Amino acid sequence: MEKKRVSILGTRGYPSYYGGFETAVRYLAPYLADQGWEVTVYGRKGAIATVGPRDERVTARLTSGLETRSLSTLSYGLTASLAASRNRPDVVLMMNVANGYFLPFLRARGIPTVVNVDGIEWEREKWGRAARAMFRNGARATAKFASELVADSHAIGDYWREHYSRDGKFIPYGGEAPSTELPVEEGLEHGKYVLFVARFVPENSFHEFMAAVPQMAEESDVVIVGSSGYGGDLDKRAADLARDYANVRWLGHVSDDVRIQSLWQHCGAYFHGHSVGGTNPALVQAMACGAPVVARDTVYNREVLGDAGVFVPARPDAIADALRDVLKVDQTARVARARKRIDQTYNWEAVCSSYERLLTETAGR
Repeated sequence: MEKKRVSILGTRGYPSYYGGFETAVRYLAPYLADQGWEVTVYGRKGAIATVGPRDERVTARLTSGLETRSLSTLSYGLTASLAASRNRPDVVLMMNVANGYFLPFLRARGIPTVVNVDGIEWEREKWGRAARAMFRNGARATAKFASELVADSHAIGDYWREHYSRDGKFIPYGGEAPSTELPVEEGLEHGKYVLFVARFVPENSFHEFMAAVPQMAEESDVVIVGSSGYGGDLDKRAADLARDYANVRWLGHVSDDVRIQSLWQHCGAYFHGHSVGGTNPALVQAMACGAPVVARDTVYNREVLGDAGVFVPARPDAIADALRDVLKVDQTARVARARKRIDQTYNWEAVCSSYERLLTETAGR
């Protein structure tokens, strides 16, 4: 029996550790290969990990593009879409509505498409007017030309029904608990530190958390993981805090999954400040690792955490107070509820199985 063929577009490649899409592909691509698919993942030169696990059954192809903040997604999306249209897979899985502009190329070749619409990118503060317009128009093209949509949260699915009259399949991200107790990061103590893991952008409550750091550093260690990706003032702010306060350490971007899992597993309180988007991969993974979560109060974070988290407004004093309270009170019950939610909904086996069913159905049309 001839293998079904799928091409995955819109990520930085396989295997890559850049963000949520890349995490999903690291789990999904080998799973599809296990199910008998011939899998090709298009990516960018320099973004592919050279160490760590890699399934040799997954074909990684690199295309060219412009390495600029505003044009990289579009340029790589164009070259990957053109390459996929020439290779004629049975179905394309496309990540990010910014690539919606290229769906007509694939439709013209008779290739059905499944698009993960991600969050509402045009609401992110980091984008200027032109970039926001690009995402909005990409969403309109996605609504018009995609064969099927994937929404990683019910709230995102509701948004697409209301604004674009399109239904999407709910498929969230998964989390995976470490198989063993991991060692505590050198210089830290289990359950005694506050952890922040995020890209340094305003919509991740970066400024509010940084303003809360001096209050928390008086009583406990504070660990900051992440960067802007481009250097500049935001990275300098984190570096200045680490220099000025003995209890603050900034680790920069960490691509080592085991190290991140250890930090989540042993923290006393994890602040999740993401405000735009649906199910966030970092939040799900933190829950799987057993991190007690204090989250910015959004519809997305409430959907994922349910009764397993503490919710706060995006104010430095509220953030500091909630994190200090969580550090002082036993969180066993909340952590148990979080892990139950992972087992029931946010696990990679269920996620990958849902993608495989949808890709099979779409390819069969």
